[in-house]
Amino acid sequence: MENHRVTTTPRSVVEPDSVDARLAVWGRELPELDLQIEGIVERVEMIKRYLDRTMQDTLEAYDLSHGEWKLLASLRWAGPPYRGKPGKLAKRLGLSSGAMTNRLDNMEHRGVIRRVDDPDDRRGVIVELTDEGRRLWDETVGVQAEKEAVVGKALTAAERERLNELLRRLMHAFEAEHGAIHKQG
Repeated sequence: MENHRVTTTPRSVVEPDSVDARLAVWGRELPELDLQIEGIVERVEMIKRYLDRTMQDTLEAYDLSHGEWKLLASLRWAGPPYRGKPGKLAKRLGLSSGAMTNRLDNMEHRGVIRRVDDPDDRRGVIVELTDEGRRLWDETVGVQAEKEAVVGKALTAAERERLNELLRRLMHAFEAEHGAIHKQG
């Protein structure tokens, strides 16, 4: 028997995926489970794993840790002049002051951030994204966006819009039930 790999599936045909095999077992072993809900949760989890893996591959290609990337992101998202106080950055990233100092030392050595004197506090410093840091973060975002383009290949524009609406409703429900989880930038 030949092994054919299907690279595209017509949108009107929905073939079973790897989750369906697990759902069949769960349906047999745990008939009280709502397999529709389990399928949604399992698929969201699996997609998250794929996204995490592609992000890890991207970061490794640029010799960045996820924590370093998040620090660059925090500075980039701050807007021009792409600065932040170390204490606030550490809090946003969930780091101790010692861990933040180590991260800043390493990143400053690499030339992606610099520390400048805080004009409002002569004892303090401000962390600033360098041109190299901005270029590095922007490039990694572009590379990762290309990997995430599989969403655009698998779904039509209307399907993407509808999926966003549905996921937004789920986000509101989880936030109402469990409180907001703020993604660390």
